[in-house]
Amino acid sequence: MSMYRKCLVCDRDFASNDALEHLDRGRRVAYDPVKGRLWLICRACSRWSLVPMESRWEALEELEKLVTDQGRMLSSTDNVALMRAGPLEVVRVGRAELREEAWWRYGQELRRRKERFRKLSVAGTVGAAVAIGSSWATGGLSFVGAWILWESAPGLVTGGARLLRFGRTAWRGQGECTRCGRPIHRIAYSNRQNVVFRAVEDSVEVLVFCPFCGVDDERGLQLRGQEANRAVRRLLAYHHFAGASEGRVDRAARLIEAAGGPERLPSRILSRPKQLDQVGRVGRVALEIAVHEEHEARLLSMEVAELEAHWRREEELARIMDGELTILPR
Repeated sequence: MSMYRKCLVCDRDFASNDALEHLDRGRRVAYDPVKGRLWLICRACSRWSLVPMESRWEALEELEKLVTDQGRMLSSTDNVALMRAGPLEVVRVGRAELREEAWWRYGQELRRRKERFRKLSVAGTVGAAVAIGSSWATGGLSFVGAWILWESAPGLVTGGARLLRFGRTAWRGQGECTRCGRPIHRIAYSNRQNVVFRAVEDSVEVLVFCPFCGVDDERGLQLRGQEANRAVRRLLAYHHFAGASEGRVDRAARLIEAAGGPERLPSRILSRPKQLDQVGRVGRVALEIAVHEEHEARLLSMEVAELEAHWRREEELARIMDGELTILPR
């Protein structure tokens, strides 16, 4: 096992995993079930380390079973497929008979976002404690002032981080109210409760109430197509800045699967026009994951093309190494 606890190129440690008994290192692995190749992919330098031949066979059997039982196709080319199987990202050489589900990986981002938000909140609390302690020692802060600072500090830190990340505006452009014709040039995040989502075929349209005409589910600023998709992505990402729990992401994933995929989700949960609060917590998370499908698929297609280039180079090296290390019949 010692040979592949570290990357053979940059000497970084491979992270441990609990998914495979006979390959307990590496969170991203690549394998060729036909030729019997197995690599660990380094997260730091992206290079592939070929597992010694005598250590491969049981690990390959385990890995193929894990992919068969739990594998989700993220993206693929004619030669390689990038999958998620349990806690592992797996590059499988050869055709894999699974439907691509690029949307599924975005759910992991919502989980990571929740952890980042927690760390920001802790940082705000620690900062408040230091400030209160210093001011209290010098008599410069009353009990009421200390309580206000203690209560508000985490929110100030997370709110500032959200402002830096997103700004104040979800959309800017040239638009007008379809009823009164008055111009509408922006959608502010603070006004997101006045945004209506509605399903049109397999996409989401956005309608924003006109400040002069008031609440009307049929009239106002209307966004369609890619413009609407970008606005929905930004509004939901801002709204979910704190991320989502494991359970909520799992329920959202089941909702997407029950709908028949991300492209069919809008018509499932937006059978009538709804404002943000009316979509529901799980529905909002599912909708954010679904509207990122196209964006995520594009990123993954670039990633899997790069992985295929890596595989071609590493396969040439593996062919040489396996040939040198194997006793060939005379």
